[in-house]
Amino acid sequence: MFETTSKIPSPSGATLAYHHQPATASAIGILIICHGLAEHSKRYRAFAEAMAAAGFHVYAHDHRGHGETTAEGAPIGRFAWRDGITATIRDVKAMRDFAATAHPGLPVVLFGHSMGGLIALNAVQDFPASFDALAIWNSNFNPGLAGRAAQIVLKTERALKGSDVPSTLLPKLTFGAWNKSIGEGRTDFDWLSRDHAAVDAYIADPLCGFNASVSLWLDIFDLTFRGTETDRLETLPKTLPIHLVGGGRDPATGNGQAIKWLSRRLQTLSMTNVTCNIDRDMRHETLNEIGAEAAITEFAAWATRVLPKQSATLVPD
Repeated sequence: MFETTSKIPSPSGATLAYHHQPATASAIGILIICHGLAEHSKRYRAFAEAMAAAGFHVYAHDHRGHGETTAEGAPIGRFAWRDGITATIRDVKAMRDFAATAHPGLPVVLFGHSMGGLIALNAVQDFPASFDALAIWNSNFNPGLAGRAAQIVLKTERALKGSDVPSTLLPKLTFGAWNKSIGEGRTDFDWLSRDHAAVDAYIADPLCGFNASVSLWLDIFDLTFRGTETDRLETLPKTLPIHLVGGGRDPATGNGQAIKWLSRRLQTLSMTNVTCNIDRDMRHETLNEIGAEAAITEFAAWATRVLPKQSATLVPD
């Protein structure tokens, strides 16, 4: 079922390509997945199947500029010609509303990996009444001065060559530097996972590993910095269940330190239901790492525990 690509229109003007895995046990909730940069939603099949077995109807769509989603002004590598963040978040809301209409009365968990985590936190801030729990895995909301410097570099590139072309410097400052820090040297994407088969599959996938445009990088850093602004965080319900996961060997999050920072930031603002787990040996893609099954099992138990209890309903495939 998840392998089948379906499509729905979004109010943003995009045609969203998505994948759906229906609950195979008594349905207790809906899980919406936001994927990361330079990948796509179909990579989440194993996660979707595991969560379906735990009672969740799972929906994962390709963001603008990724996978099979299409939108005017959003070729591969760019959210939009302008207002890309607004459009991308409207797409998340459209996917959520579609799923909630298909399964009325069930609580909704929003899950985001890496860039998807940046999108997910901002989406819940914009639509706090639409989500009952939030999961942010492997996302860096604390790039610090290096992040501000990257914004200056990107704005310089935009002034010199435009925003709709790939950034020359950011891949070197991010993916390249992260891979170098791993020191494995087998491929250019060893930083993603210790599982060589998972890394090789990523490299072989024609919808993965593309160069992001200057505008997409600028949108990513805007999502990053605005996501932890005090006024935006204060839009969240204080009791909202939030599940944070990081890897202790993930260079994209400072070896998990950025995840710990986000946990402290949320708790400082009196968020009372924050869970933070750092697996000391994992790299960036927890869901494609050695030990992913245990992380998924723990997540399913968390989601089952924290969601509002509903009358169980078995929905046929």
